[in-house]
Amino acid sequence: MVRRPVAWIVALVLFAEGLGVAALNWLLGVVVDRQDMSLAGLDPHLTSVSSKAAGVVFGLCFALCGLVALLVALRDRAPSGAGRVLLIGAAVVHALLGAFAWGLVGVSAFLSMVVVLALIVLLLMTYDPESRSGAPADAAGPTGPTGPTGPTEPARGSGGDGADGSPVTSPAAPTAP
Repeated sequence: MVRRPVAWIVALVLFAEGLGVAALNWLLGVVVDRQDMSLAGLDPHLTSVSSKAAGVVFGLCFALCGLVALLVALRDRAPSGAGRVLLIGAAVVHALLGAFAWGLVGVSAFLSMVVVLALIVLLLMTYDPESRSGAPADAAGPTGPTGPTGPTEPARGSGGDGADGSPVTSPAAPTAP
C-alpha cells in the first residue's frame, strides 16, 4: 500500500534535512568565526563552536530519525519504543519550526515544514495496532465459522454479542500455583 513508500520518502527527507541542518549551522559558525564580532559581549569563538556543535547534534538527531524511518521501510512494521518517540519528537519540531517559519521566513518555508510534518504523521498513522504484533490487519480472515447454510454465529446487534458478533464471555479466573 502506501506505508513503505511513505517510510522511504520520510527516511530520505530526514537524512537530507539532517545533512542540511548540520551544513547550515557549520556555515553559520564559520561566518561568525571569520567576522570576529561579539554579540552582546559573547566570545566569538564560543559562539562559533556552539553553532557548529548544535549543527552536529541536530543533524545527527534528524539522521537518527531518518534511520528509524529507514528501518520501518525495510521491515514494513510500525516503529515502536524509542523509534516512535523519536519520530513524534521530529513531528513536534517540524510543527514548531513551521509556526516560526511562517512569520520569520515566509509561506514557502512554512509549507515545506508542513509537508515534512504530514509525511511523519502519515508514517506514524498508517500502521495499525494489529500490524505491530507482526500479523497484518487484513490477513485475519472472516470473523467466524460458516456452515453449509451460511454463518453460524448470530447477527450483529443481537443482545449480548461482542463488537465482532461473537458472544461475550468473562475471562478465566486466576489460579494459585
